[in-house]
Amino acid sequence: MAESAAPAGQDAQGPAAGAATAIGAAPAADPSPVETGGPTLLEVLRELDTGPRGLTEAQAEQRLARHGGNVLPARQEASWPRLFVRSARDPFTAVLLCLGLVSAVVCAWGTASVILLLVAVSCVLRATGEHRADRSTAALRELVATTATVLRRAEEDAPPTSRELPVDELVPGDVIRLAPGDLVPADVRLLRAGGLTVHQSALTGESAPVPKSADDTPRGTDGAAPVPVVPGAFQQPQWCFQGSSVASGSATAVVTATGARTRFATAHGPTATDREPSAFDRSVHGVSWIPIRFMLLTPPLVLMANAALRDRGLETLPFAVAVAVGLTPEMLPVLVTTCLARGATLLARTHGVIVKRLPALHDVGAVDVLCLDKTGTLTRDRPVVHRSLGPDGQAEPAVLHWAAVNAWWTLQLADLPEPDALDEAVLDTADEDALLAYDGVAAVPFDPVRRLATAVVRAPGRLGVHTLVVKGDVRAVLERCALTDEQRERLHAHAGRHADDGLRVLAVATAERPARTRGYTPADERGLTFRGLITLRDALAPTAADALQVLTDRGVAVKVLTGDHPGTAARACRDLGIPLTGTDVLDVGGTDTLTDGELSGLAARTTVFARCTPEHKARIIQALRSAGHTVGFLGDGVNDLPALRAADVGIAPRDAADVARESADVVLARKDLTGVAHAVRAGRHASGNIATYLRVTLSSNFGNVIAMLSAGLLLPFLPMLPAQVLTQNLCFDAAQLAFAQDRPPAAVLRRPTVLRPRDLLRFIVGFGVLNAVADLATFVVLALALHGLGPGGDEAVFHSGWFTENLLTQALVMVLLRAGGHGARGRRPGPVAWAAIALAVIGLVVPPSPLGPALGLRPLPVLYYALLTAVLALYAAGLLVARARYSRGRGVSVRSGRR
Repeated sequence: MAESAAPAGQDAQGPAAGAATAIGAAPAADPSPVETGGPTLLEVLRELDTGPRGLTEAQAEQRLARHGGNVLPARQEASWPRLFVRSARDPFTAVLLCLGLVSAVVCAWGTASVILLLVAVSCVLRATGEHRADRSTAALRELVATTATVLRRAEEDAPPTSRELPVDELVPGDVIRLAPGDLVPADVRLLRAGGLTVHQSALTGESAPVPKSADDTPRGTDGAAPVPVVPGAFQQPQWCFQGSSVASGSATAVVTATGARTRFATAHGPTATDREPSAFDRSVHGVSWIPIRFMLLTPPLVLMANAALRDRGLETLPFAVAVAVGLTPEMLPVLVTTCLARGATLLARTHGVIVKRLPALHDVGAVDVLCLDKTGTLTRDRPVVHRSLGPDGQAEPAVLHWAAVNAWWTLQLADLPEPDALDEAVLDTADEDALLAYDGVAAVPFDPVRRLATAVVRAPGRLGVHTLVVKGDVRAVLERCALTDEQRERLHAHAGRHADDGLRVLAVATAERPARTRGYTPADERGLTFRGLITLRDALAPTAADALQVLTDRGVAVKVLTGDHPGTAARACRDLGIPLTGTDVLDVGGTDTLTDGELSGLAARTTVFARCTPEHKARIIQALRSAGHTVGFLGDGVNDLPALRAADVGIAPRDAADVARESADVVLARKDLTGVAHAVRAGRHASGNIATYLRVTLSSNFGNVIAMLSAGLLLPFLPMLPAQVLTQNLCFDAAQLAFAQDRPPAAVLRRPTVLRPRDLLRFIVGFGVLNAVADLATFVVLALALHGLGPGGDEAVFHSGWFTENLLTQALVMVLLRAGGHGARGRRPGPVAWAAIALAVIGLVVPPSPLGPALGLRPLPVLYYALLTAVLALYAAGLLVARARYSRGRGVSVRSGRR
C-alpha cells in the first residue's frame, strides 16, 4: 500500500500535507493527556500504570468501576409532555389562548371551546411529530465501534492473550490491536505501528488518510518531505482518536482516554449552546404579530365606537370578541403543523429523510445557499486514475502497467489484507492476467517515513534478473532516480502543476538487479530509472451532478467548505460542471483578519472555500446569514458541529458522527445531495401552502372586519350576530384546511420561499380593502333589495344576505388567490377547489334551511341573488386585475428568492 499517503495537494508530498490542512480543526480543549509536543511513550505508560503486555483482568475490573464504561454521554431526549408545552410557546398560540379565555369570560362557550380545541390539536400534532423524529434518530447511532481486540492477562505473571471485547469495557491502560477497517474505539497512544494510516475526517475534515507512527517525536523534515508545523494534538503521529478509522497498516496501542474524556465526546458538551432563531422562527413570529396587533386593537375600538355613536356599551362585548376572533386565523397553528408534519412523513416514507424538528422543513424550503463539504458529497471517498504520463509529459500506458505490478505484488508479498484506496484505483485499470505473468520475489511495503513502496518481481523471460518497481511520493521517488538536479526539478515542477490542478500524483520508477537470494531493503531503492507519473482524481458521486443541477434550477447556490487544498476542491467542482473563475476559489487562511462585513461580501462572491477549519466554516455561514441568506449546511463529522449549529438548518447523513447527527435538524438516508433536493422540494411544498393560507385568510378576514365595523357604525343594529360571525368563521376555517392537502404549482417550487411580514402586510391591506369594498357593495344591494332597514324581518334578511355574501366571496378568494393565482390548468378540481365549492354551497343553503332560524337567518328574495351575482362578478374581475398588477410588481406576499 505504498501510496496510501499519496498527495492530493499542492506539494504532492504525502498525507501529512493533507492532514496539516485541517489540523486547525482540532478542538481547543483536550481532555486526554495530549499536548503539542506530547509526553513520551514511557511517560504515558507510567501515568496509566500499564505496560506493553496490557492489564490484568482484576486491574481492568477496578478501572472500569472507577472510570465507568467507554460510552458516549447520553443525549437526553425531550419527553412528549415537554415537547407539547414547548409547542405552545409561540406568540400566536398564546394570543389564541387569551381569546379563548376572554370568550369564556363573556360566556361565549362555543367560541372558547373551538379555540381551545384548535390549540390543543396543533400542539398534539407538533409534539407527536417531533417526538417520533427523536425516536427515529436515536436508532441511528451507529458510528462508534462495538468490539475491539484487547490484550489482557489472567494473572500478573501470565502471558497476555488477545480477545474481542465490547468497546464499552475498555479502560485507560488497556492495550489494543488495530487492523485495516477497524474503528478506533477510544483515544490511544501508539506502541508499535507498521504502515499505519487512518481516516480522521470525522474529527478534522481532511479527506486523505493520515500517516501515523509510534515515534516519540513528530516527524521533521528530511529534505524531501517538509511537514508543516500545525498546532494541536492531531498533528502528533503517535496519537489516534475515537471516531477515526484505520485505512491501512496495523498497530498496537494503549488506551489513554475513554467515555466522556475522549475528544470525540467533547463535542457533546456544547450541543446545548443556544442557536440563533431560524428562518421559520423569524418569519412565523413576524407574521403572527400582524393579526395579533389587529386583534388587540379591534375589541376596544368596537366598544368605544358603539358607545360613542350608538350608545351601546358592554352589550356589544360579545360582538367585539366575535369580530376579533373573525380576524384571527385560528387554523394557522393546526395548518402549519399539518403541512410540515405531512411533508416530513412523506419524506421519511419515500426518501428515508428524517426531519427531527418540524419547523426545519420550512427552513429547508427557504434555503437559498447550501454549504457542504466536498468529500462524500460531491465526490466519493476514493480516487480513480486520471492519466499515466511518461517523463516527457505525454501519455504513456506502460507507466500505469508498472504501477499496477507494484500494487499487486506489494499486496500479495507484504501479506496485506486489502489494497489501499490509491492501489485499488490503479488495480481497477489493470489486466490481472498480465500481472500474474510476473513472479513475485519480495516487497518492501509502504511506510510514512519513506513514502513509497517497492515490489521485486521476475519479468517473463528475464531469468537471472530481478526488477524493482518503486511507486510513491513524487519527491521521494525522484530523489532515488539517476537524474541530474535540473531534470529532477523539472519533473517535480511538472508534478506540482498537476497537484495544483487538484490531482493526486504518484511517481513510478524501476531498476534491474542481478537475481539474488538475500532479502531486499530500502537501501536497494537507488539508481532507479524514472518511468513517469500517475495522476488520480477523486471519484465523483454518481448523483452529484444531477442533484446540483436540480438545486441550481430551484435557486439554491451551492458553496463548498472543505479542509482540502484549493486545487483539489476546484477540480471536483469543474468535473461536476460547476463554473469557476479565479475569484470563485478562496484559501480561507487569509480571511482571519477580515471584518464580518468584509467577509460577508467576499462569501457572497466565492464558491469554494478551501483549507477550512471548523471555526472558518461557522464564521462563513454566519457571514452569509448576516447578508440576508437562509443557509443550510450538510456535514457529517465532529469538526462540522460549529457549522451545523450556525446554519439555519443543519443536515447530516445517517452514517455521520453520532454528535453531528444529533445536532442536525434533518437526517438523510445517506450522504447524497439527491436527498437534500427532495427535502428542499418538500419544504417549499409545505411553505407554499402555508403562505397561500395566510394570504387568503388574512386578506379576507381583514376585509370582512373593516366592512363589519363600518356597517356597525352606520346601522341601527349589529350587522351580524355573534353566533353568525362565529359560524361563518368556523366554516371558512374548516374549508381552508384543504390548503394542507393542496399541490402548489411548479412556480412555487422553483425559488426559495420565505415568509416576509412586510410583504404579507402589504398584500393583506391591498386585497383586504378590495374585499371590504365588495362587502359594502353588498350592503348597498341589500338596501336596494329590501327598500328599508327597519327592525324585525328586514334585520334578519340583512344578516342572511351578508352571511351568504361573505361565504361566497371567501370561496372566490380561495380559488383566485391560491398560490398567487396560478392554478393548475386542465386538471380536475383539487382539494382547495372542492373546499371552496362546499363553502359556497353552505352560504347558499344554510339561510333557507331548518338551521337558519336557529342562527337568526331567513330565506332571501330572488332579486337579491341577481344583484349579488353582479357584485360577485365585479369582485372577481377586481381580484384578477389586482392579482395581475401585484404579480408584475415586487411579487406576492411570500416572495421567492433571497431576502
